[in-house]
Amino acid sequence: MKIRDVATVIEEFAPLRLQETYDNSGLNIGFPDAELTGVLICVDVTEAVVDEAIGHRANLIVSHHPLLFHPLRRIVGADASQRIAARCLIAGISLYAAHTNLDSADGGMSFRLGQLLGLQNMRTLKPNPETVPESGFGIVGELPGRARPTLEFLRETKRLLNCDAIRYSALCRETVSRIALCTGAGASMIEDAVAAGADLYLSSDFKYNDFYTPDGRIVAADVGHFESEYCAIALLHDIITKKIATFAVRKSEHSINPVNYLV
Repeated sequence: MKIRDVATVIEEFAPLRLQETYDNSGLNIGFPDAELTGVLICVDVTEAVVDEAIGHRANLIVSHHPLLFHPLRRIVGADASQRIAARCLIAGISLYAAHTNLDSADGGMSFRLGQLLGLQNMRTLKPNPETVPESGFGIVGELPGRARPTLEFLRETKRLLNCDAIRYSALCRETVSRIALCTGAGASMIEDAVAAGADLYLSSDFKYNDFYTPDGRIVAADVGHFESEYCAIALLHDIITKKIATFAVRKSEHSINPVNYLV
């Protein structure tokens, strides 16, 4: 089994052609023909995650966010990205990222988050203009049974996603039954959620004025970027182990939120 075989399995689920033009999904650093010794899955590649991979003799780290999101002009250890890139090259560790292609794949990130929150009848919120069936960003779905009090749903979301805090707009809906969401930074899709008839839109990275955008039409809730995307670890684990069950595929225990809260 080679590194490229794992990449192939991921790309069968989330083809690289689905990634946004600004993205850098795929093999960021690595040796595609190297024999695979183990896989470690994380949200972000940090120095602690590299230590973890070395400790488990895993020579492939699969992350959601690319380490090399911006081009490196030099590798002289001046920042974390340079240090990590150098360490991985020296240790023979390959880095593979499944980012916006995993976001927009059919059954991808938002679908996984929707499942975690118990949504049913999910469909893509903003379909991809390409000809890939069912691909696109975000989902809209229904809560089973009766409509639920808005704050009750937000409290349960906070518990399920292990959020330290949730920021939200004016509670213009006493109850919610149709939920729209998008993992990661999704403020630009508030209007799509309104058009879909959602009672509440859940995403992250809202700016101050984004909380005015709902304008009494919908409740918008910011759960945090890491919190909305931590499900990437379980999703990637399922994608890989469904096809490759003979190698150690581990979920990182050191993939942690870089944002801290004082509550």
